[in-house]
Amino acid sequence: MKENKKSAKEATIQDVARLAHVSPSTVSNVLNGRLDRMGQETVERIQQAIAQLGYTPSRIARQLKTGHAPIIGLVVPSVANPFWGAFARAAEETALAHGYRILLGNSERDPGREQSYAEEMWAQGIRGVIFGSSALSLRHLAGTINRGLHVVAFDRHAQSTDDLDVDSVSIDNVLAGRLATAHLIALGHRRIGFLSGPIRTVSRIDRLEGYRSALAEAGIALDHQLIWEGSFISTFGDIEGAKIGRRGAQEILGRENRPTALIAINDMYALGAYAGARDLGFRIPETCSIVGFDDIMLAEIAEPPLTTIRQPLEEMLRVAVERLIERLNRRETSPIHMSFAPELIVRASTTMSERTPGER
Repeated sequence: MKENKKSAKEATIQDVARLAHVSPSTVSNVLNGRLDRMGQETVERIQQAIAQLGYTPSRIARQLKTGHAPIIGLVVPSVANPFWGAFARAAEETALAHGYRILLGNSERDPGREQSYAEEMWAQGIRGVIFGSSALSLRHLAGTINRGLHVVAFDRHAQSTDDLDVDSVSIDNVLAGRLATAHLIALGHRRIGFLSGPIRTVSRIDRLEGYRSALAEAGIALDHQLIWEGSFISTFGDIEGAKIGRRGAQEILGRENRPTALIAINDMYALGAYAGARDLGFRIPETCSIVGFDDIMLAEIAEPPLTTIRQPLEEMLRVAVERLIERLNRRETSPIHMSFAPELIVRASTTMSERTPGER
């Protein structure tokens, strides 16, 4: 039987051009991220042709031509948190459409491991990496960045102490914290716990600022006893987030003047808080409302479904990857921050407070 579809080995850039009704140079521009003045419909048509033919550019030829491997590095805290698995998938989808592959590493937010990954990736010819740790400082990457590594920092905006040529992409985490807190205030909650673990990342600091801001705007005094950082935790909980969330909920809900609602720093902490609240006999949301962050796949199928703050992850990673490819091909561009709006997703884990303010 004759095979109509060319195999990945047989397909050429000329085949892609013919199928998409464009020139080979136009296909090359898409593969290398040169999308200026190119219509979105044309880009999509070329990407569809690439997918249909299974076309893969020659890695060796491209590395000789461009001076770098057609690979983008991803360094995330840990794919044990489903959010980072979805993050990697979203990045890979855009990278493949542009002829790049992905190399993934888990750093557990350890600066030493991030530095090692940066050095190893550089040695393999990788010149663009997305880091997802939201670190307060990127100085541990300075050596590799100054040699030419292009970096996009995810979940982080530029800090006053930054002096490195780094792009960044994130939601407005201050607004995200305000949205979560204002939602609970509108439901009548006045004692709202902030369940975070170590507040030592840019995103956690910003979400806490949003929490504080929303309380202040509502005329609610800040109670530091309601901010749980987990003094016993030495890591950020990216691997054991549910376990830490459970422990945090047990501690904060076990206090005399307990909160009626909890904001968890991410969805895994929130789902762990479900268990911690139930351990103490609380019903969700009747006697304890809970809000998470990220809108991971498990949030919608949890019982009850979790109210959370959604990040437009696919769009964020599309922009981040394409920006990195632009940097790889146009070294003269200046660093930018790409900010996205968070979205409150209201589900069944939050409801009206059944307690009046100040009630014990």
